[in-house]
Amino acid sequence: MRALVLLLLLAGTTLAADTTWKAGASKTVITPKEPMWMAGYAARTKPAEGTAQELYAKALALEDAHGQRFVFVTLDLIGVPRALRASLEKRFAVAHELPPEALLLNVSHTHCGPEYRVANETGIFAEFGHAEQAVAYGTFLEEALFKLINDAIAQLAPAQLSYHHARCGFAMNRRLPSENNTFRNAPNPDGPVDHNVPVLRVSDPAGKLRAVMFGYACHNTTLPFYQWCGDYAGYAQEYLEAEHPEAVALFVEGCGGDQNPYPRGKIELAQFHGRALATSVEAALTTPPVPITGALRSAFGDVTVDFAPPPDRAELEARTKSSDRYTVSHARKLLDRLDKGETLPASYPYPVQVVRLGDSLTFIGLSGEVVVDYSLRLHREISGGPLWVAGYCNDVMAYIPSRRVLEEGGYEGGESMRFSNLPGPWAPTIEERVVGQVHALLKSTTP
Repeated sequence: MRALVLLLLLAGTTLAADTTWKAGASKTVITPKEPMWMAGYAARTKPAEGTAQELYAKALALEDAHGQRFVFVTLDLIGVPRALRASLEKRFAVAHELPPEALLLNVSHTHCGPEYRVANETGIFAEFGHAEQAVAYGTFLEEALFKLINDAIAQLAPAQLSYHHARCGFAMNRRLPSENNTFRNAPNPDGPVDHNVPVLRVSDPAGKLRAVMFGYACHNTTLPFYQWCGDYAGYAQEYLEAEHPEAVALFVEGCGGDQNPYPRGKIELAQFHGRALATSVEAALTTPPVPITGALRSAFGDVTVDFAPPPDRAELEARTKSSDRYTVSHARKLLDRLDKGETLPASYPYPVQVVRLGDSLTFIGLSGEVVVDYSLRLHREISGGPLWVAGYCNDVMAYIPSRRVLEEGGYEGGESMRFSNLPGPWAPTIEERVVGQVHALLKSTTP
């Protein structure tokens, strides 16, 4: 009798889970159809020469029992401009009455994708003569994403959601302490890392895998060559979809701003790391699930993040005599703004997003190239169930250093700003502002 009661209880639990959520997943190829300048490495001297692996955009649409919807979009690209997200927000407000907080875009930050960010069309990359291509690709991308998300929503069907996690070890901190209290880009086995592999399993009512979303905190910088490729994240998704042909695998980049895959430099290593990550996902799926039940709640909002006081005209003019062409280009751009009578920006509207999937899983989406300190800190400060912290969400404008990294300096601490249109570096308050916004949004989504 007790066995029969237990079977009935289990059956009732399964039935309830089957009808709690709906999910739909879709994917589309976004590989450029013609040679373009590639993103990520300043040392490149020519456009892409072929395709080692197709680049994809993927969408996972979710709907809770109350009809609340949310869409995750992942892309095998270097970044996402805020303008693209803003345009999609407007279109989906009309098409599906989706509010801004119901959409999240995350990029893998592969360095073997196209350079298309429209913020650069009159900046550094325009010097290489491909601004028109970048704008055209951005137009193509927006239309592709609009259709992709529509397709995912159209496929909404009863589903079960569960959270799992494992670990993977090829990411290593890349800020190696050097002489004179400086930091160089090199493997640092003693630096902070986040080897967690969070996994969201999406199954049909019978338990068959329909989608798997997984994350890792590491740059996609295994490859330095001239072919389109998703790097280790692209191969991890490819291997998972080969193993589960009817499922869509989506990669979410974590707080990997100061993390590199090691070893690196060859396509075989990208495949090796991809296989390691896919194996970690498979291992996670064997662990006891954390069922996701309850309502979907999300919040999205900007927080003002200040820049340090910008250089004056004399300093900028001195920088135009630098032997580094990117320092020169950056200084000239800022001088051009001053010549037009503009004031250099004192702050930036930094977007933060919080998504609560039922009563079990909290997802935090930070923008920019966030260093690992943010994930480690938020995991220390936030309790009450599984926490998933991602960087590279919604707007990738620059590196986002913690206070520690900002004070240490180096590439992630401020030197990289010469590749942007921002005055840089950030003010020392950046970490507290960002973390404070996370806590404020968490509070606003607490039932």
